[in-house]
Amino acid sequence: MRDFYSVLGVKRDAGADEIKAAWRSKAKSVHPDQNRDDPLANNRFAEIGRAYEVLKDPAKRNRYDQQRVKVEAMEREQTIMQQRQSAREAAEKAKQAKANAERILAELAQAEAAKAKADTAAAQAAQAAKAAQAQAQKTQAQAQTAQAQSAQTNAKAEQTDASQGQSTHPSQQTQSTAGAGQQDKKAGSASAQSGKPEGPEDLVSRIFGESPEAAAVAESLKRDAEAAELNEGTPLRAPSSPLLAPIELISSLVRRIRGVPPPPPEKAPDVFSEAVVAISDLLEQKSVPITLNDGREVRVPLDGVTDGHVVRLKAQGLKFQGMQRGDVAVTIKVMRSEKFLVDAYDIRTVLPITLENAVLGCDVEVEGLEGMVKVTVPAWSNSDQVIRIDALGLPDGAGGRGALLVELRVMLWEKPDEKVTDLMRLMREGLYL
Repeated sequence: MRDFYSVLGVKRDAGADEIKAAWRSKAKSVHPDQNRDDPLANNRFAEIGRAYEVLKDPAKRNRYDQQRVKVEAMEREQTIMQQRQSAREAAEKAKQAKANAERILAELAQAEAAKAKADTAAAQAAQAAKAAQAQAQKTQAQAQTAQAQSAQTNAKAEQTDASQGQSTHPSQQTQSTAGAGQQDKKAGSASAQSGKPEGPEDLVSRIFGESPEAAAVAESLKRDAEAAELNEGTPLRAPSSPLLAPIELISSLVRRIRGVPPPPPEKAPDVFSEAVVAISDLLEQKSVPITLNDGREVRVPLDGVTDGHVVRLKAQGLKFQGMQRGDVAVTIKVMRSEKFLVDAYDIRTVLPITLENAVLGCDVEVEGLEGMVKVTVPAWSNSDQVIRIDALGLPDGAGGRGALLVELRVMLWEKPDEKVTDLMRLMREGLYL
């Protein structure tokens, strides 16, 4: 709520004369005719007029003071509520951070246990492979020894049986070589199988066993892997780091089991721009186009907005990979008009009147946003008087409209009038001949 006492530069206990003197001084210093180069002079002059209009009337001033006391009390209460809400939010964030830390520590502990189990299984597999290789070498050595003994026995046989021994010897050698080849093939197959990259479904089965829940998750990961391989041509595999693989996989599994969606990505920065519109655009509530810095053209709706409002265009700003698209924040600026001044949803205009019409009153027409409007000027009107005509301002977006505020300005004639001059001299100095 605007402090009218601060606008006029007076204390809250100032008298009517002091308020009037302050208004005259302020109005003279900020008058638009004295500040033609200042685009905000009209706004300041209108604000001073509103402040004086309220404070000069004891009834309006009393209502304003009471309303201001209520507003200040509400602001204090709102500040207290905001502080309490901030404290609750801070406590909730601390609680959530603690829970997240405990969850991450638990996941890390599970990952370390899974890694230790995997290392133990790998060591056992390596030891078994080494033992199998040693056994194969031992068997091959025994076969070679038996072959040598058989060759010596056949050499001592009779010369007539040499051809038969020679035919039998290659057969045994062929069988032995074939057996050794089969053993080498099995060993190579096992080695190739042990060196095969491990997929997510294999990692799930190895860590969580063959339970139905683990099988379901493994099947889901397998389908994801097949889809990724079909779309991108490269199979989906666990990360190369043995520590990060279980952590990432376990985090994904925990989110899937709990039904917790992944955290939303961060939002890209907003783009700020301005839209310069005419009063007629606000009255007709049109949408106006603006061009952003990147060359894109967007349309800004003007429903229920006025000068200084910020219209936010959702998801039309910057776009970065892995982030939510930002917004476009457009500040509405109203072009300066010679006839009208935008004051929130109200429209201000100036009505010049002559001295006799100000004293005696009159019925005149003033130009509004939608044509001429009849105005009744009360008798004995001052230049600081404002005539309010409701529902002739700008649409407020809630089905209503602001008002047309007609500011009276008493004007003298272009040439001096002797009768009026004599009358004024008589009023100031008494009888004059």
